[in-house]
Amino acid sequence: MRLNILKLTDLTELQQRLYDDMKPIIETKFTAFKAIKEDHTLIGPWNPWLKFPHYGGPAWEATKSVSMSPSLPVLVREIAILVIGTKFNADYELYAHVLVAESKGLDETTIATILAGIRPNNLNEDELLSYDIAAALVNGGTLAEPLYVNAIKHFGEEGTAELIFLIGNYCHVSMILNGFNIPVPD
Repeated sequence: MRLNILKLTDLTELQQRLYDDMKPIIETKFTAFKAIKEDHTLIGPWNPWLKFPHYGGPAWEATKSVSMSPSLPVLVREIAILVIGTKFNADYELYAHVLVAESKGLDETTIATILAGIRPNNLNEDELLSYDIAAALVNGGTLAEPLYVNAIKHFGEEGTAELIFLIGNYCHVSMILNGFNIPVPD
């Protein structure tokens, strides 16, 4: 880990405002994994966002925009996030979203298959489409027209946009986690 966990007593005014916005949402929306320590300090991507609020504030806003009122089924979202975490080998992201996926009913074998970089064959059509779109985007280049058209057919234009922004956001989160070498909690 390259950054110390910020002590709440050391927060600047800008950091305090960001903390005050993040903590209640993290406590209610990100509950399947450890994101807040016993002393109420933030871990995971939230600590670097808090340390550098001029970058972290906009990153938090992007995360809120894809997390607060999702329209896509939770497993469609979690499968995409697992593909991203696997591609970037983002330990904290994988730790967190394996727990979320398990809590939402994705079985161990399917999770292990995704973490091995293999497309599972036991997902429903929407989940397979999420896997395919995430895998295509994290491998670079323009999303193939048939995948985009299929996404519009299955998720609508708004849902397709949500999935694309979700994938972009979690790629960003992976880079933050890896750049600052954010570990899995004890």
